[in-house]
Amino acid sequence: MTGRHPERAAPLLDLLKASDCAVHCIPSEPTLSDITEGVRAAAGREVVVAIGGGSAIDAGKAIAALTTNPGEPLDYLEVIGRGQPLTETPLPFIAIPTTAGTGAEVTRNAVITCRDQRVKVSLRHPRMLPAVAIVDPALTHDLPPAITAATGMDALTQLIEPFTCRRANPLTDALCREAIPRAARALPRTFAGDPAARTDMAYASLCGGLALANAGLGAVHGFAAPIGGMFLAPHGAVCAALLPQVFAANAKHKPDRFAEVSKMLGAGPTGESGAIWLGNLRRNLNIPSISTYGITEEDFPEIIFKANKASSMKANPVELSDSELAEILRQS
Repeated sequence: MTGRHPERAAPLLDLLKASDCAVHCIPSEPTLSDITEGVRAAAGREVVVAIGGGSAIDAGKAIAALTTNPGEPLDYLEVIGRGQPLTETPLPFIAIPTTAGTGAEVTRNAVITCRDQRVKVSLRHPRMLPAVAIVDPALTHDLPPAITAATGMDALTQLIEPFTCRRANPLTDALCREAIPRAARALPRTFAGDPAARTDMAYASLCGGLALANAGLGAVHGFAAPIGGMFLAPHGAVCAALLPQVFAANAKHKPDRFAEVSKMLGAGPTGESGAIWLGNLRRNLNIPSISTYGITEEDFPEIIFKANKASSMKANPVELSDSELAEILRQS
C-alpha cells in the first residue's frame, strides 16, 4: 500500500511487484471504497505493508483487520455501522511512515471518510496496532513545504492535546514533556529545509501517537473530524489552523497547565503567550484558514453539533460553550 504519490517508493514497489505482491494506492484520506478495494487486493496475502502518511497507514490497518474478519466493513465501523468488535486477528501489518505528523504507526485505530454521509468514522481494536513500525526520518526529506507544515503542526497538536486533556497521566506527560520542546524547535527549521531537524520531528510524531493512544485529544481533533467529513478538508491543515485558537480558549480556563506548555514551546510564561506563539508559527508556515475549504458561518451550527459528539471533544480539558466554539471557528 502507498499514498498519493507511489512514484516516491518506485524502486521498492518494482521489487514487490516482481515478487507477486499486490500494490494498492490510497490517493487521499481513505474512503470506505478504498478500504473495500484494498480488502479485495489483500485476499490470499500473508502480510500488509503501508508506505506513506497517516492516510496510507490508517488504510493499511483497516485492510489488515477487515481481510480476516467476515462480513462487510460497515459491520465494524462506529457511528454509521454496527460497531461490532473484531473477532479474528488481523493480518500482520507493517507501517512505514513517510510524513512526521499523525503517529498512526503506533495507534490502534483507523479513520475512514464516508463521503455519502459526510462523516469520518473510526475502526478501532487493540489488535489493530501495527506489528512493526519502521520510522526513518530520511523518508520525509523530500516532503513539499506545505505538507511538512501541516503534518508538523498536527504532530505538535498531538503532543499538546494529550498533555492538557482530561485523561492526561504521568506516562503520557513524560512523553509530551520530552517531545514538545523538540517539535517547537524543529518544525520551523524543517519547514526552512533543514534535513537534520526532521529526526526530531519524526520522534515528536511517534511520541504524539503514543500519547494520544494512552490519554486522548481535545477540541482541535473534536472539530477536525466533522470538518474533514463535511468538506473533505485535509486533516493536518485543519488541525494547524485550529490549534492557536483552541489553545487560547482552553488556556483561559486552565491557565497553569497551558502556561507549562507555553514554557515548553519557548513562548513565555503564560497561556496567552503560547497562543500568540502558535498563531505566529501558523502564519510563518503559511497555513490557510478553514474558510479555504468553503466553510462559512452558516456551517458553524452543524460543525459544532457534530464536534460536541466527538470522543476527542469529550477529552478536552474543559467543556467549551457553543459560543466559545463558534468564536474558535470564526478566528481559524
